[in-house]
Amino acid sequence: MTLEPTRQPTAHRGSFVEEIETARTDLARKLLVSELQSSPSESERVPSLSPTTSATSTGPDSDVADSPITTPVDDDLVADSFAFAFDIDGVLVRGGRPIPEAVQAMKVLNGENKYGLKIPYIFLTNGGGKTEAERCGDLSRQLDVEISPAQFICGHTPMSEMASKYNTVLVVGGEGEKCRSVAQGYGFKDVVTPGDIIKANSATTPFRKLTPEEHRNSRERDFSKVVIEAVFVFADSRDWAGDLQIIIDLAMSKGGRVGTLSETFDEGPPIFFSHNDVVWSAAHDNVRLGMGALRGIVEYTFKEVTKGKTLHTHAFGKPQIGTFEFATRLLKRWRRNAHRLDAPPDTVYFVGDTPESDIRGTNQFNEQAENDWYSILVKTGVYQDGTEPAYKPRVTVDTVLDAVNHGIEREMQRKRERAQAQKPRLVDMPTLRLEGTKDCAVFSPTEECSIELDASAS
Repeated sequence: MTLEPTRQPTAHRGSFVEEIETARTDLARKLLVSELQSSPSESERVPSLSPTTSATSTGPDSDVADSPITTPVDDDLVADSFAFAFDIDGVLVRGGRPIPEAVQAMKVLNGENKYGLKIPYIFLTNGGGKTEAERCGDLSRQLDVEISPAQFICGHTPMSEMASKYNTVLVVGGEGEKCRSVAQGYGFKDVVTPGDIIKANSATTPFRKLTPEEHRNSRERDFSKVVIEAVFVFADSRDWAGDLQIIIDLAMSKGGRVGTLSETFDEGPPIFFSHNDVVWSAAHDNVRLGMGALRGIVEYTFKEVTKGKTLHTHAFGKPQIGTFEFATRLLKRWRRNAHRLDAPPDTVYFVGDTPESDIRGTNQFNEQAENDWYSILVKTGVYQDGTEPAYKPRVTVDTVLDAVNHGIEREMQRKRERAQAQKPRLVDMPTLRLEGTKDCAVFSPTEECSIELDASAS
């Protein structure tokens, strides 16, 4: 009986190359996990974002992680050295409808990327007029992703920190009674609306009459006994003429008493606007006037009717540094509670569409922040492609999806460069080439190398 010679196993070229690629992918993921930092200390506490929290910036810690990735308790890969912050109108949504690339961008941030990496993110919008919870509900439906109020800052959110300073306040803007509800939710004890003032004296605004619904919702007040300590414009006005008249009346009043007129025109209550955007991106093809335009009209009108007096108003929102400080605290808290990350990120990628607020604010805050705030401008909103932005971003891209991919790839390239710099170098090693025939493939040296063995005893 003749025995068949034993056949050596063969590796077909197609399957062999596929296995090599699979092995490389698995190895890359294992290397990412193996380089992770240890869990952050539980002793580091996150500052509260309650209405009484100080507006002082809480700077990031100096001992930032070298790797952009960590593994939290759920074994997902999470970016620990970078995060994203997004404007909304013109970046994610336009005219109440999601920008198509925004839906995919959220998926990429939540782990649907080639690295299987989740990236923490927050939202920082100058818009308002609703509670943060209601805005989050709207945005969650638009982007098909669950968004928490703990990730969200409206233009008026930082105003919550002033609830303990002022007792009776006038709140302007928004739809119906929503802004009154927002202010009460922040802890303001006595909230007045323009409707309350018009209901008490219909002659206040000759060209504005309350609708039956507005009349029902407005509250009966004896304004001879009311002192308005501050005026807050929470959201864009629905009746500029009426709101302008009431704001000017209070600015010219004796100490915030409705119906009085100061002789010096410097006794009125402070006036705060939740942001200063002159224009914003809506459903219309061209940009629409925003709250910053109303602010300019208020200041101009006051100067005209007082024969040259200057009215100094105040603005929150972007590009104000205080809003970015507030965002820093919110992001730190969100990373800790949602991702078990106590240390601040090395880099925050801020994506916006308005050079005058988004890019200006990010760049100015970056000058004093202890980490890197990296400005990205998209072309889907206020900014018009081909124009020269008044404030230059670090990079300009077409859509928010491009912005997300840019940030991720930039971080991974930086990681590869750090790893390469730390990698031990092997010298005098033979190089290999892949040789193959029809049925098999083998590795072999590209050139002959002599090997010396020393067996002598020491």
